[in-house]
Amino acid sequence: MPSRRSPEQLTELLDPATTVLLTVECQQGVVGPDSALPELAAAARSSGALANVARLVAAAHERGVQVMHAVAESRPDGRGGNRNARLFRAAARLPAQQHTGSTAVRIAPPIEVADEDLVVRRLHGLSPLAGTDVDPLLRNLGCRVLVVTGVSANIAVPNAVFDAVNLGYTAVVPADAIAGVPADYTPAMVRNTLALVATVTTTDAVLGSWKRPRGRAAGQGAATPA
Repeated sequence: MPSRRSPEQLTELLDPATTVLLTVECQQGVVGPDSALPELAAAARSSGALANVARLVAAAHERGVQVMHAVAESRPDGRGGNRNARLFRAAARLPAQQHTGSTAVRIAPPIEVADEDLVVRRLHGLSPLAGTDVDPLLRNLGCRVLVVTGVSANIAVPNAVFDAVNLGYTAVVPADAIAGVPADYTPAMVRNTLALVATVTTTDAVLGSWKRPRGRAAGQGAATPA
């Protein structure tokens, strides 16, 4: 479901000074060729979602938009990690583990990490925001709008969107820059859930907004929010 915001309104919303681009679990052990979750990795790549995340990150670097990478990892001894859900118990038995310091928790190509990017790592839970450093870092950065990308549309991405909204941020989701399994689940999640709480848009629309002169900067009146 596309946003009802006009291109001009999206440009005003995605002000580089108050926008942060968040990549969720775009790490080698999740979306890379040796993923612990090969079906999810295949969906992220075949759908073009991972390539679109890389495009957004590159454009953010060029336009001065802060980029933040949320990484899920675990200690080799599992200390501090959750065991209170089926998902966590299954993940602990996978042959590929997201261990701290391993290749699995490095950001996956083709996404490029710049020196000014922030990488926030968590050892617990399902959300990139709850109980992590993401919220205080966003506030210190003056963030008002959070662009959420990555995986998975099943769990971590909706968690990030819900938590962002609950914390007072405006969430923006480029629907072609997130992925989940099965493939037809992602558009259903976007249409029936995320579109109710976030501005749903496309990668091209976000890229266009960062190239387009903003209304005030161009001497025009500010756009009215949708």
